[in-house]
Amino acid sequence: MQGTVDGFSYGLVTPLVAYLMACLGGALGLRCTTRAGLGPRSWRPGWLALGAAAIGAGVWTMHFIAMMGFTVEGTPIHYDRALTYASLAVAVVMVGIGIFIVGYRGATGTALFTGGTVTGLGMASMHYLGMAGMSLDGRVEYNTVAVAASVVVAMAAASAALWAAGQARGFLWSVGASLVMGLAVTGMHYIGMAAVEVHVHGTAEPATGESAAALLGPMMVGPLAVLVLAGLVVIFDPLVVMGRAPAPSAERLPGIPAHSPAHHPPVRSRLRARGPVEHRSRTPQRR
Repeated sequence: MQGTVDGFSYGLVTPLVAYLMACLGGALGLRCTTRAGLGPRSWRPGWLALGAAAIGAGVWTMHFIAMMGFTVEGTPIHYDRALTYASLAVAVVMVGIGIFIVGYRGATGTALFTGGTVTGLGMASMHYLGMAGMSLDGRVEYNTVAVAASVVVAMAAASAALWAAGQARGFLWSVGASLVMGLAVTGMHYIGMAAVEVHVHGTAEPATGESAAALLGPMMVGPLAVLVLAGLVVIFDPLVVMGRAPAPSAERLPGIPAHSPAHHPPVRSRLRARGPVEHRSRTPQRR
């Protein structure tokens, strides 16, 4: 018996909240990725790792908030804890690989294609591994064309987002990129969910695993903590907001105002740059 699948049992609440979480993770992750290219090279791995964690946590949280509204008529849905944790790990690791490729090779050419492909595959892998963690009284089947379309959307979204992160054109630029990324990632999720068909067995045996409320609620504490940490780092690092390297500070010399432009060298430096100056004596020389 084919069960009726409903992905919007709470109306537009779960899609909108899921989209906002995807945008939040994308915005924080992209700004951290941008920041990695603006500071000392020794700090780059830390910024890229934080960006990967933010994007992975945002995508994972988006997926399972959306799954809160997913129901199948005639059977309860439970989730396997191990596979659910594994889907989060896959998202963070594969997104991290893609971000590190772009962070060290640049957001152009082969590096952008490779990084975007790996990141997109990480998002899609997280989605379908999380779906594999579902336990219900029935058989789940997928439409191959819709699955392929969801994977293509994920790779395209990841490539576009990483390209935008490499432009480093300021905070508003990254906000726009994160909105597009959130829309594409959420679209990938619902395209993948449209590919689902469930054939309910109709037996009285309860499904194994834990309910969504009992499992996913506590599990979201960790990813949300990562997003809060990334948000605090972004807020308290002005360079992340400005999106450009700081200007060199001017040397403070006696008699020179502190607000003098940094690109004008001090007076003494200009005098030294001209070389020695010949002084003529006003006293007439004796013949």
